[in-house]
Amino acid sequence: MKAALQKLALPALHLLSPETAHSVALKALRLGLAPAPGPVSSPRLATKLAGLTLPNPIGLAAGFDKNAVAVGPLLNAGFGFIEVGAATPRPQPGNPKPRLFRLTPDAAAINRFGFNNEGMEAISARLSRPRSGIVGINLGANKDSENRAEDFARVLSCAGPHVDFATVNVSSPNTERLRDLQGKAALKALLTGVMDARARLATPLPVFLKIAPDLDDIALGEIVEVALETGISGIIATNTTLNREGLHSAHAAEAGGLSGQPLFERSTRVLARLSQLSEGALPLVGVGGVSTPEQAFAKILAGASAVQLYTALVYKGIGLAADLAHGLDALMAKNGIANIADAVGTDKEAYL
Repeated sequence: MKAALQKLALPALHLLSPETAHSVALKALRLGLAPAPGPVSSPRLATKLAGLTLPNPIGLAAGFDKNAVAVGPLLNAGFGFIEVGAATPRPQPGNPKPRLFRLTPDAAAINRFGFNNEGMEAISARLSRPRSGIVGINLGANKDSENRAEDFARVLSCAGPHVDFATVNVSSPNTERLRDLQGKAALKALLTGVMDARARLATPLPVFLKIAPDLDDIALGEIVEVALETGISGIIATNTTLNREGLHSAHAAEAGGLSGQPLFERSTRVLARLSQLSEGALPLVGVGGVSTPEQAFAKILAGASAVQLYTALVYKGIGLAADLAHGLDALMAKNGIANIADAVGTDKEAYL
């Protein structure tokens, strides 16, 4: 019944502005109107990610539930784990609207939100409520902060006791000069501060770094070096791109980060290169253009221990999470793979 409602609702949502449609979708989740198959798992799908036990490797990327208002329903939608945020120390409105654009001919989206959120205290309060499932927080910095590197540590200190993992987000293109923090010296200083804050938590948790897809081999090598030196738990590859090659939509020239299908090959190449450079020493999460079981499987073959999605939900609905998990299970069965961990990085050369 709920799956049928979803098929009817998607065309209606697309009659609304993208940001309004997103708000309506979150309300529907909170009201229990979305598909809720519960945890999707099997012996083939259950896996580990930086010490976290996941029922399946299909995750929700940050940005969908910025303020942690629908954590329970999202965990019940078939995801193996979800990531909320980005959260900043102080609430901020983000960039002026419109700031989200559907690129329907390209199965893509462009956003320039600018870390709009209700702030770490409001988000942490919601995350403190009882739940069942793996939830992480995406750490952000305030646009007008005098010390952005310190902001990440502050959010971790506040939200850390209430989540299972955290992600340092220095790869959003929508906060001016934020991506400068991906440089070797700045990144090392930032991650050292975050890891110091992690060490002060009663229960230290995995910390990931989310990077941009628009980095060259030298930059990727430096990121792997810093990641290993600072002892972070893994890398999420990748955030949105500034590249606009091959787009067909009227919104292609909008400023902001591009996500969805056009990002798949670029982000998967970065993922495979990270797997190669780190020689498997860093757990990786693959993000960018995942909308089919085959694409999820490709990310895993390229080196990902888990994947995340977001933009595909705009075009296929929240039921996609369970569909991908079941489809991935079938693919592994077809290929004689006993567990997802056995496939991680086994064909990375094909994606370089």
